[in-house]
Amino acid sequence: MKIKLKKLRDQVVVITGASSGIGLVTARMAAREGARLVLASRDEDALRHLEHELGSSGGEAFAVPTDVTRYDDVKRLADRALNRFGRFDTWINNAGGSVYGRILDVPVEEERKLFELNYWGMVYGSRVAAQHLQYSGGALINLGSVASDSAIPLQAAYCASKHAIKAFTDILRIELEKDKAPVSVTLIKPTAIDTPFFKHAKTYMDAQPVEPSPMYAPEIVAEAVLHAAQEPVRELLVGDMALVQSAMGRYAPRVGDMYGKAMMFEGQKDQRQPEPGDNQIFDRPAGNLRERGGYGRMVFERSPYTKAAMHPLLTSAITLGAGVAIASALAARSDRG
Repeated sequence: MKIKLKKLRDQVVVITGASSGIGLVTARMAAREGARLVLASRDEDALRHLEHELGSSGGEAFAVPTDVTRYDDVKRLADRALNRFGRFDTWINNAGGSVYGRILDVPVEEERKLFELNYWGMVYGSRVAAQHLQYSGGALINLGSVASDSAIPLQAAYCASKHAIKAFTDILRIELEKDKAPVSVTLIKPTAIDTPFFKHAKTYMDAQPVEPSPMYAPEIVAEAVLHAAQEPVRELLVGDMALVQSAMGRYAPRVGDMYGKAMMFEGQKDQRQPEPGDNQIFDRPAGNLRERGGYGRMVFERSPYTKAAMHPLLTSAITLGAGVAIASALAARSDRG
């Protein structure tokens, strides 16, 4: 069954994790396109500021403080969206975080907390969204990671949660298709993105978390998300390096292992000093309405591969454009160490 999705200007869009990083960029971008927004995160003050910002710019946004690790909160988010707008057309499960450290150093309790946030928060959102969308139609978009295709040392619980998200998303898609429900289910799989994610992550390393260069701009992820809100697509890798990482994990896992040993132990450590509120993913929201992390790493503002993947007419540019970007990225990493 062919699923037809509305243009953003005609949509009501729910976004979790809307007060920071990818969620924040997505909200602002969607508002510029005319979407009406339901904004969710734990940070009520940040949400109210964002609600006012978007409203002052001519948009319509509705803030609903939500802890996605609580099913009742997520159910209330859906109910308030329906009460306010009568429907929602796209639901974006974006909230998430990470814990850095060797497996034997990270307390099991914190691994469980991370699964509550990354995996169960996505499950709760997917369930309440699907219960509505299976009748009215629309898009369900889950923020996964290229880590669902490959292993990243020092982030075991994060990678495991993203593998679980991929499996859940794929199975939900099959079940909805079996029922001929008019719902597009998309998994977005970014590589390292320049957001406050790494500042907010808990760490058991002897340094602050970061990712090796290059990172990619959060706008690239937001564009992929909003593309999936309007055009049915199964999954999208975001960032040219995501293509390489995914391929290594799927087709050359031992090469990926060697790369992880060589690059990812020291490459995920930063010498910056923690700021107030850093490393508190389980205790407090990120806040501050910050889109970027500002880590002093190389940041690519474009991804030829992702652009081509979103626009089939540009598919012929994938090999050339992505190849050039990947070669540049690998050269940059080599130069750094």
